[in-house]
Amino acid sequence: MNDDYLLNKRILLVDDEQELLDMVVSILKEAGFCQIATAKTVKDAIDLADEFQPELAILDVMLPDGDGFSLMEKRKGGYPVLFLTACGEDDDKFKGFGLGADDYVVKPFLPKELLFRIMAILRRSYKEENPLVKLHDSEIDFSRAEVIKNGEHIPLTAKEHDLLSALYRNAGRIVTIDALCEAAWGDNPFGYENSLMAHIRRIREKIELNPSQPVSLVTIKGLGYKLIVWGR
Repeated sequence: MNDDYLLNKRILLVDDEQELLDMVVSILKEAGFCQIATAKTVKDAIDLADEFQPELAILDVMLPDGDGFSLMEKRKGGYPVLFLTACGEDDDKFKGFGLGADDYVVKPFLPKELLFRIMAILRRSYKEENPLVKLHDSEIDFSRAEVIKNGEHIPLTAKEHDLLSALYRNAGRIVTIDALCEAAWGDNPFGYENSLMAHIRRIREKIELNPSQPVSLVTIKGLGYKLIVWGR
């Protein structure tokens, strides 16, 4: 598998030790990553994330104005998180994984192991940028932001693309309403439910043969939605 497309992912690194920041930045750059941002406090990380919009965060647990656990809970967009910390107690690990962390690495660490774990997270979280996704009655071309149905190329709006991307990353699994709202609006999910329903309706008009009886984008009552991809 060609992983070059993963090297463009935006990585936010949060640690209050400058030496550690410099070392990890050097490891990432040497591996080919080109979009890296750093912060030393919870506040700076939150402010920076609003502008930088990370696609992976590498967090320390102990920070001057809080901890990485609270920072993870405050993140917008649901991007994956790897904890890189000296806190190696089982309780800390359980808490991190319990909050939904993708991995937990204890200092000191081997640079090659850190890279392996970062790449594993990115592969799980982000499919190749160019997939032509086959549904029951149509195909989605994410690289062109369009749906192909009955030979017609139907453009997707930015929000439709964001929602379908989130659904595709979790193909065959339920994606909650809150998670979809975060994926599309990157904000507090409350208040967007009606907008989400309107977007889902328009997406179905584009991907389904009969939008009133969807077979590809199905509703899981009381929970959210599921995208059914052929071949999975």
